Amino acid sequence: MTDDPQITDPRFDGPGPDATWHAGLARGIVAIQRCGGCGAHQAPPSLLCRACGAPAPGFVDASGKATVYSATTIRRRDGAYNVSIVELAEGPRLMSRVEGDPEAVRIGMALTARIVEEDGIPVLVFDPAPAGGAA
Repeated sequence: MTDDPQITDPRFDGPGPDATWHAGLARGIVAIQRCGGCGAHQAPPSLLCRACGAPAPGFVDASGKATVYSATTIRRRDGAYNVSIVELAEGPRLMSRVEGDPEAVRIGMALTARIVEEDGIPVLVFDPAPAGGAA
């Protein structure tokens, strides 16, 4: 590594992967990263591919299909809600929540993605897939 301030790293030019992810959600797009080197999908976004270490994985639109990998119900005085690890059809897992009855969420349940706005911020949540709909 050099201490020369004139040498820059192009990975840090422009908006970072997290800003790109949130900008997509704000436009109603669920996009995940796909490495141009090894083809691995990943979420949440990162500067490097987690599978092979290649720099700057690109973004591709996700199918919006997922399944529950693990789930828990959080109970509070004002009600209960779900927190889940969901596995996207493309492979990556991320933490989110499944809307609806938190007691009905089951591991392996088919889901569909939806973007909601909370306090002016777009958030990715999941709904149970319609009966007969595969994830």
